[in-house]
Amino acid sequence: MAQSLPMLFMLVALVAMWFFMSRSQKKQQQERKNLLENMKAGDRVVTIGGLHGVLSEVNTDKSTVVIDCEGIFLEFDRAAIRTVIPGTGASVATEIEPADVVDETKADDTKE
Repeated sequence: MAQSLPMLFMLVALVAMWFFMSRSQKKQQQERKNLLENMKAGDRVVTIGGLHGVLSEVNTDKSTVVIDCEGIFLEFDRAAIRTVIPGTGASVATEIEPADVVDETKADDTKE
């Protein structure tokens, strides 16, 4: 009996670890499921490949989404979405100012 007591403690510890890890995984799966179900047009998203864009359409029948990446529309499976930032699609648009370009062709013409 004394020899089986340490083995019993190890078994109880393993079962407890398995239980807590299983609970954590189920919680993460439920959060991901809720995230994907609550996506709507206008949300900013990041795909598993690192592509950033704004949701243009969410098709629940085919389980796909259409992402607007600076005017290019791409269709992905809903499972390809890694991160969703809700409701910031319209307010995030920024305009980048073009840099000043120096015309060097005129400078080269005067050397000849």
